[in-house]
Amino acid sequence: MNSRRCLIFVAAAATCCAQALRPRIAVGGISAESNSLYPRKLVMFQSSPVSRDEWLNRVSRDSTVATGVAEAASSLGLDLFPLVQAGAGSRGYVEDASFNAALDNLVAQIRNATPRFDGAILLNHGAMVVESYPHGDAEVVRRLRQAMGQNFPIVVTQDFHANIALELVANATAVIGYKENPHLDTKERGVQAATIMAGILGRKVKPVQALVKPPMVFNLVYQDTFHGPLKPLVDESRRLERTNPAILAVSVFGGYQWSDVPAMGPSVIVVTNDDRGLAEREARRLGDMMWALREKIVLHAPDAAEAVRQAMNNNTYPVTLMDTGDNIGGGSAGDGTILVQELIRQKAQGWIATISDPEANLAAFRSGVGGDFDELVGGKTDGMHGTPVRIRGRVKALHDGRYVETEVRHGGGRYNDMGPTAVVEVEGSTLDLPNVLLLTRSPTSPNSLHQLISNGVYPRRARILIVKGTTAPRAAYEPI
Repeated sequence: MNSRRCLIFVAAAATCCAQALRPRIAVGGISAESNSLYPRKLVMFQSSPVSRDEWLNRVSRDSTVATGVAEAASSLGLDLFPLVQAGAGSRGYVEDASFNAALDNLVAQIRNATPRFDGAILLNHGAMVVESYPHGDAEVVRRLRQAMGQNFPIVVTQDFHANIALELVANATAVIGYKENPHLDTKERGVQAATIMAGILGRKVKPVQALVKPPMVFNLVYQDTFHGPLKPLVDESRRLERTNPAILAVSVFGGYQWSDVPAMGPSVIVVTNDDRGLAEREARRLGDMMWALREKIVLHAPDAAEAVRQAMNNNTYPVTLMDTGDNIGGGSAGDGTILVQELIRQKAQGWIATISDPEANLAAFRSGVGGDFDELVGGKTDGMHGTPVRIRGRVKALHDGRYVETEVRHGGGRYNDMGPTAVVEVEGSTLDLPNVLLLTRSPTSPNSLHQLISNGVYPRRARILIVKGTTAPRAAYEPI
């Protein structure tokens, strides 16, 4: 196979009618990152309605896509109106009824608005699998386009892990993806989305899109955009936007391997200002660059036993072991035990691990601070990530699980809640080298060191850190 077999699709957005002095823009979204191999259907939850002032105040404290949209809109003269935001997390695919209810609500809010909305910015993810819709994101945009007509501008933001379907590009006016993984540029993408929307409504730009999908799969291990092999591609996407005024956006998507759908895999989208040939040429060129990386993305990783051996024999600490199989951000349950079993079997000292296990968590809370702990922990969800491991020790601390991340980390969120959390000091610990197990009530992607620090656990003092993620946690853990 070669790059000439890449699919390519070009869509031109129709121009809009004359706009008011301050165009009214709907902002909402329906998102899920669906691990469709996980044996459980998820119910989609809709956010509670909030006033515009409350929404603006809330997003101003973060560094998300919504933050960027809100900040840019002020200077661009756009009047934003927050609508429904619905989500279903990462584990499993979304069942039909709640998805349709959320989508019907979103479309109705936009279609029935008085005065009429001039455009919509959708803050979606891109890897949503619904019971009856393999590409849920494409279905969201299709129904909105059907309701609002061809002249209505729809700008869509997508996560770096989006699996881009042809139907999505066909029905969106412009699609913009996060450039960075870990996702540190979310605010920047919001600014870009608002800027393109303002250009459309001001009749300064007429977006034309080209999509290329090389026939390959990028393992999540190789989707770190701050290092090779993807870094040159992302750097090139920035260079094109910076140096060519006719190019409105260039997005390189790594894709999401846990969504078992036809469009799964990496993509390139180039959006130009009414220059179809340019969009097609640059998208194909970047697609060829991606295809040329195929020999560099063959996975070579140690098994759990070898990884622990290497960590124990390392001369510089702490060592972080990324549990790519039990990747919470990738839709896993966070209760894998394979690495913890190896730590215990090899008598490692000074380790920290986190496992999500509601039963063991409740047992620790019943025991109380200072109480004995002797429970089977983890390995209770699907049998694919290890068997329950016997943990003996004492309860060191109990916490409500809420914490704040003051730096820009993966996704840009500031406030986090992993539910009631117990800290267990495992048998064999010493004062200088304690073995610490965090037991959480619910799985939480480890994107912040404050997940540990807020519980009185200090990662810089450890020798080995077990982190249930692949690339997202690197922004937090690389500095140590």
